[in-house]
Amino acid sequence: MISMSQPKSNTHPWCVIRQLPNMQRIVVARFRRRQDADGYLLILRQLMLNVSHVIVFDSPVQAQLHTSAALSNHRD
Repeated sequence: MISMSQPKSNTHPWCVIRQLPNMQRIVVARFRRRQDADGYLLILRQLMLNVSHVIVFDSPVQAQLHTSAALSNHRD
């Protein structure tokens, strides 16, 4: 059974991202292990030849730091 105590973004930090124009992106899938993300990316590249995908590590700690920094800059 999958525990619902933590959001999936916390437990699945490896993301496959579809790159869009104008610096936009879509999270296509999330994985616990880099190997799983690599395998998924390989299949995506075979199925969607003209679409750009990359793997990123989405750290919840970094997201909190960026949010905190943005809030503190906004208050100044």
